[in-house]
Amino acid sequence: MPIQTVIFDLGRVIIPFDFNRGYERLAPLCGIPAGKIPGRIAPTGLVQRLESGGIEPNDFVRELSTHLNFQTTYQDFCEIWSSIFLPATLIAEEMLEGIARNYRLLLLSNTNAIHFEMVRANYPLLRHFHAYILSHEVGAMKPSPRIYREAIRNAQCEAAECFFTDDIAEYVAAAREQGIDAVQFQNQAQIEQELRARGVDWS
Repeated sequence: MPIQTVIFDLGRVIIPFDFNRGYERLAPLCGIPAGKIPGRIAPTGLVQRLESGGIEPNDFVRELSTHLNFQTTYQDFCEIWSSIFLPATLIAEEMLEGIARNYRLLLLSNTNAIHFEMVRANYPLLRHFHAYILSHEVGAMKPSPRIYREAIRNAQCEAAECFFTDDIAEYVAAAREQGIDAVQFQNQAQIEQELRARGVDWS
């Protein structure tokens, strides 16, 4: 089947990120070394709850600040929490713009309202996507079948007519289980080759 819809993951596919940047900003506020912050956050399940829509951003910030014992404003925390993203994108805007002219273009991401508000404001290339399928809005995270079924619904075509790329092998495998043509992301040149092999033209 010819490809009708192209679906991209967000983090480390379109936009690079480094969580350590956020931990280093949090460390002076909470008095915990940056390298130990992930281990303090993980057992709370707060990040998973935020990314699956199980807790509102304001409540997330309040609970996390209580757990790590720091004080800051909500806006300042959002700026710190979003400092993980790096400015240079991994996929050129021209490529996304070209794909969007000829195909349906979707974004499928495990993310949260704090991060996504920031990336939309700071990465204008996201305007080329026809729809966003976001874990905190769907109420399910990859590799849950539910979020892939929502992507297929938004694709407005058969699963086999969708091409998807993600940097995490488990999420690629889960997409394939739903009938989506999926490959693990390495770099733009590799994705260009994969798309051309499927007859996708963005010129």
